Amino acid sequence: MTKIGIIIGSTRPGRNGEAIGRWVHEVAARRAGAEFELVDLLDYKLPQLDEIVPPALGQYAQPHTLEWAEKVASFDGFVMVTPEYNHSTSGALKNAIDFLSAEWQNKAVGFVSYGSHGGTRAVEHLRLITGAMMMADVRSQVALSLFHDFEDFTKFKPCDFQLETLNTTLDQVVAWSEALAPLRVR
Repeated sequence: MTKIGIIIGSTRPGRNGEAIGRWVHEVAARRAGAEFELVDLLDYKLPQLDEIVPPALGQYAQPHTLEWAEKVASFDGFVMVTPEYNHSTSGALKNAIDFLSAEWQNKAVGFVSYGSHGGTRAVEHLRLITGAMMMADVRSQVALSLFHDFEDFTKFKPCDFQLETLNTTLDQVVAWSEALAPLRVR
């Protein structure tokens, strides 16, 4: 069965990403045809990239890198939940991506973003980054506004239309993950 990782891309105290990640997972878990797992970057305690050998060579030495590589390798595709910080994604998510190479390749990725402008600029950057990692990004994207999808900027209450957008994003991630499967078998 196709396995999709839903990555909470913020480690900041008081983050909104945890509530959003749980919502994505709750919606995804009701679907048939794929298995979904919530992955919280807080659980991996990744320092700033500290591998001596470039990740493209796959010669990981640090225990935290080996644990992260095993987790990422176990998935066929991803949904990345990202905040928008200073017109980009979080440093924690970028760092987590940078730790690995082959484990990301030939997998689909979709985005659920949040911020004052829906996090769209963070996703613009992530599309470039994941493209460089040989990931296939899907077109549909959930863009959550701090003004419309949150109460007092902290209590997550997505607008009704966001559910349809999320389901479209999940449909595309699953379909593309399945389509890319022959490229992952070597």
